[in-house]
Amino acid sequence: MTVPPAARPPRPRKQVHLAAHFPGVNNTTVWSDPRSGSQIDFASFVHLARTAERGRFDFLFLAEGLRLREMKGRIHDLDVVGRPESLTVLSALAAVTGRLGLAATVNSTFNEPYDVARRLASLDHLSEGRAAWNVVTSWDAFTGENFRRGGYLAESERYSRAREFLRTARELWDSWAPGDLLADAAAGTFLRPGAGTFAHTGPQFDIAGRFATPRPPQGHPVIIQAGDSDEGREFAARDADVIFSRHSRPDEGRAFYKDVKARLAKYGRTSADLKILPAVTYVLGDTEADAAERAAEIRAAQVGPRTALAFAEGVWGLDLSGYDPDGPLPDAEPDPGEGVSKGRAQFRGDRAAVVKQWRETSAAHGGLSLRETAIELWGRHTFVGTAASVADQIDAAVQTDVADGFIFVPHLTPGGLDDLVEHVVPILQDKGVHRTEYTGTTLRDHLGLAAPRRVREEAAR
Repeated sequence: MTVPPAARPPRPRKQVHLAAHFPGVNNTTVWSDPRSGSQIDFASFVHLARTAERGRFDFLFLAEGLRLREMKGRIHDLDVVGRPESLTVLSALAAVTGRLGLAATVNSTFNEPYDVARRLASLDHLSEGRAAWNVVTSWDAFTGENFRRGGYLAESERYSRAREFLRTARELWDSWAPGDLLADAAAGTFLRPGAGTFAHTGPQFDIAGRFATPRPPQGHPVIIQAGDSDEGREFAARDADVIFSRHSRPDEGRAFYKDVKARLAKYGRTSADLKILPAVTYVLGDTEADAAERAAEIRAAQVGPRTALAFAEGVWGLDLSGYDPDGPLPDAEPDPGEGVSKGRAQFRGDRAAVVKQWRETSAAHGGLSLRETAIELWGRHTFVGTAASVADQIDAAVQTDVADGFIFVPHLTPGGLDDLVEHVVPILQDKGVHRTEYTGTTLRDHLGLAAPRRVREEAAR
């Protein structure tokens, strides 16, 4: 019998998952603020990690690129030169944190499964089950120049390689089973025969041998994925535990959430098996008006004249140095070719359509300047208001399926999360939608994720 809607019990309130992103190679950081500190000093990583852990966040996330971006042949103004490698930083952070998950971006195009699987398993062991891997791909020859293989991999093949890379890494982790590592000194045997042996043959990898590291405490580290194409969404629905999404606005977020969650069933998965966490920013004020004023000031600092011009050059594909950033939009038509930027700053997509969007946005707001248009399109903050109203906004977004939680990208390093943890998190805790204490020890525990299927099957035997 169908239960009338009015008689159905209300859906339990969803818990809000929170994560932190250490600001990286983008225009998020307000360098002019006197509180802005080093982005390479280990003390900065420690401060942000400990702040996130004090707020009972799920994990700290580090982005990484394999080559510094260039604009017209020069290093991009906003790139951080000297940023330490992510897994090295997170291994060090494992020693100064106790529960916070540790998520590293590791490229599947210019690495090898054995090495990456071993490094991630090592981080999971060192942290007692807190490791995560953000699986990313590269397609451009510019990045490939840093590697012997160059830019051989066609863009159409990057996800097929990533899928096989991840499948191979899982085979390596699963090559160890419970009880494989023995401690029978009298018999002189410390490893069961056959433990760690593997063989994989596929289009991308043909490897065989013995994996040197026991299975990670979590079985497999948590897998994060950030692709937004249809192929990327399928990859996430089949293989990921978390999606690092860019869809934080309500309507876009709900559409993305519904689309990706609907893809899970065909892979034998449920909605609980995949968490969708968009990247977001926040600005707090004593009043709503104060917060709005501060947000406008931060947006202006984040998108200064040079940054606005760099954005426009990436979109138009042209050298626009002759244009005034505080003047009208360029009247030139975009160049459909490669453009003037390389690396992660490189524009991909329909230039004409995006230029049209810029022009429509400018006209809709009474003729915005180039810089004002860039701010309007790329400089919005997600959550703006008092601590109470921001907590309400976060909670409402999660309860209405915009997301399962959020990855906060602060505009200051390293203290950009301090206000959020001190003023907003306690309100979420009072609402009963965010933990007051960690109830588990692993990142899978924090995210409410089951053990990997192979580990569950072995445990049931």
